[in-house]
Amino acid sequence: MRTHVVDHPLVAHKLTHLRDEHTDSPTFRRLADELVTLLAYEATRDVRVAPYDIVTPVAPTTGVSLATPKPLVVPILRAGLGMLDGMMRLLPTAEVGFLGMVRNEDTLEASTYAERLPDDLSGRQCYVLDPMLATGGTLAAAIKFLTDRGADHITAICLLAAPEGCARLEKELEGLDVPVTVVTAAMDEHLNDKGYIVPGLGDAGDRLYGVVG
Repeated sequence: MRTHVVDHPLVAHKLTHLRDEHTDSPTFRRLADELVTLLAYEATRDVRVAPYDIVTPVAPTTGVSLATPKPLVVPILRAGLGMLDGMMRLLPTAEVGFLGMVRNEDTLEASTYAERLPDDLSGRQCYVLDPMLATGGTLAAAIKFLTDRGADHITAICLLAAPEGCARLEKELEGLDVPVTVVTAAMDEHLNDKGYIVPGLGDAGDRLYGVVG
């Protein structure tokens, strides 16, 4: 597994305002959208392309176009939905699948409650959207779900990550014969006793959409 922390002043600027407890939900959504587009630029460096012949106003030439099958973008519900528009702005021709996962707050284990994905993902590059790589259980379960269906290249885009989550992810994916990359805006200090990232930004889903229930 490879972890890439994007070191860019605009990323740091937007992340700072995401963290601020005084940032309201509409502003949080806008900043998250902008930040994801910046992270997606780095995350798609290995996107598969194929030669593509065109004619410019001056002469014929060969460029590249996204290869077939198209990349699959997979937001993890619900918070991952807040990252989808920013990702699709950069990859508008990608296909989108959905994976609903919930973390048990007592055991911190993740379980799947809904999915809308092709049964066969053979040869597919998948981009998983999950705002917080905290304990690592949800993302590990999502990656295994996708690779069990044949996905052969996984890139996870996270706003924040914790060292404990990265360590667990690497351990749980040990022996997986599929390249996995995590792209994040920052590697934070640690997890608290409730499994939240410190200093973090709180509950990403609640800050995106408000508290439900």
